[in-house]
Amino acid sequence: MMKPELVLKFKRLFENQRHDVLFNRSVIDKNIVLEKEDMADEADMTSVEMETAMRNRLRSREAIFIRKVEEALKRISNGSFGECMDCGGEIEIKRLEARPTATLCVTCKEAEEHREHAHIDGHKRKSQGIRLRLA
Repeated sequence: MMKPELVLKFKRLFENQRHDVLFNRSVIDKNIVLEKEDMADEADMTSVEMETAMRNRLRSREAIFIRKVEEALKRISNGSFGECMDCGGEIEIKRLEARPTATLCVTCKEAEEHREHAHIDGHKRKSQGIRLRLA
């Protein structure tokens, strides 16, 4: 079982990260004001579209991160933080320091990655994403 002072350290870390992401999101959202002049020609419209797409990707990543932080805070509350969700063993402190939202120990994570890489039935690996080839 993890020492109470370490659990408190991670709880504070998650609360600070959640606050920072939510604050940054509110600042970014306040700065999104499109004026008619911003879309005067095709180049301006393309620039605005690219910026909007980038902001949407950022918001999506932030939403995923916030969900992971909230889940970690729930695990802290119910006493299961630092416990591998696969084998039930303890997640090494070095792993948690490197990736605080980790839910798997190194052994189980490596086994998961090995299964992902061994998939030969045509399914995409969940961590691979979409690759575009530019000509």
